[in-house]
Amino acid sequence: MLRGFILAVHVLLALMIIGLVLLQRGKGAEAGAGFGSGASGTVFGARGTSTLFSKLTAVFAGLFFVTSLSLAYLGTRSPGEPTSVLERSMLAQPARAPATTLPATPAPAAPPKQ
Repeated sequence: MLRGFILAVHVLLALMIIGLVLLQRGKGAEAGAGFGSGASGTVFGARGTSTLFSKLTAVFAGLFFVTSLSLAYLGTRSPGEPTSVLERSMLAQPARAPATTLPATPAPAAPPKQ
C-alpha cells in the first residue's frame, strides 16, 4: 500500500520535472540576439533572478530524490507475508520428510548349469 503510493508520487514528480524543464528557456536562448539582431545584454551570461519554474524544478527534484531513497529502502526490506502464489502454496503444505528409497538388492544368481 505505502510502496504503491510512493511509486505513484515518484512517477508524477518525474513527469512534472520533465514538463518544467521543457518549459524553461535555456541560457543560450538569447545567443542569436547577441550577435547582431536584438539588444541582449549578455551572451550565455548568468541570470539575475531565478524564475518560478526553476524554483519549482529544484523543489520537485528534491522530492524526487526523497521518493527514490524511500523506494530503495522499501525495496530492500523483505515482506512479512508471502507475495506470490508459489510462496503461499509452500507455506500451506506441511513439511514432508524426504522419501527414502530402499537400496537395490542384487537379483539372486541363477544356479550354475551343469
